Amino acid sequence: MGDLSIEVSDLTKTFGDRKALDRVCFRVEHKHIAALLGPNGGGKTTLFRILATLLQPDSGSARICGFDPVTAPDRVRRTLGVVFQSPSLDKKLTAAENLRHHGHLFGMRGRSLERRIGVMLEKFNIDDRANDRVETLSGGLARRVEIAKGMLSSPSVLLLDEPSTGLDPAARLELWRQLDEVRTSDGVAVLMTTHILDEAERCDRVTILDEGKVVADDSPAALKAQVGGAVITIEANKPQEVAARAHSELNLPAEVVGQSVRIESPDGNGAALIPRLAEIFGDGVHAITLGHPTLEDVFIRRTGRNFVREVD
Repeated sequence: MGDLSIEVSDLTKTFGDRKALDRVCFRVEHKHIAALLGPNGGGKTTLFRILATLLQPDSGSARICGFDPVTAPDRVRRTLGVVFQSPSLDKKLTAAENLRHHGHLFGMRGRSLERRIGVMLEKFNIDDRANDRVETLSGGLARRVEIAKGMLSSPSVLLLDEPSTGLDPAARLELWRQLDEVRTSDGVAVLMTTHILDEAERCDRVTILDEGKVVADDSPAALKAQVGGAVITIEANKPQEVAARAHSELNLPAEVVGQSVRIESPDGNGAALIPRLAEIFGDGVHAITLGHPTLEDVFIRRTGRNFVREVD
């Protein structure tokens, strides 16, 4: 495995006539935070379930710390910490009790387990709420208990399914502080599924899935660099006509995405184009915006359509 914590090769999974995963390949290095980014139906949840040993692929292979989830599921489970999108805490138990029962599932007992629980509660800044029932905790605090539980057995890889779901902005920032701490101090590789674009921007590597296929895979900076220096978006009643004129009169590579016209400016000189576009189209457009490339622009470039921000 070398410097790899996760390696996926040609992974394929079909449900009836629908191919949920189509020869998916990607890698996650040690101590990296990686994201599986995609809209509804992209294949994120199916892939997450395969890596978590909950589902078997039709073909292809995966390795987590060198072990195959299909042929060595028990070995894989010993290396994993898993945090599901849906809460998996017993709300009637305290934070400490939830961790204690989870530890028992891993064969942890006695003083060593209690010490580990104390370390996790302190690491995730919930030691002052250790004896509070989970049902009394905020969503952000409960999420910290979930991650503390996932880290209790000292895993090498932490899998998180839509970890920011239901969290307010402050809780999301705290979540990211905790994930950075886990990666840095514990040397854990983190792989998350997400449909939140700015969350994926914070990762070391992003694998974008659409309709079961990998459409892009690299660092966020490298992916955005492939788009260019700037992106111009034009809102118009007749986007097809606007795109045709932008191409014929200005020789611009305009394309229609939804009800908008999108123009990439590789040299980053988009600001100089806006007055000319406004002059040509006048009242024919509602708005012209200029921005730096985003991961949504990467998705649009690779698929030809907008990123739909929904959950699998």
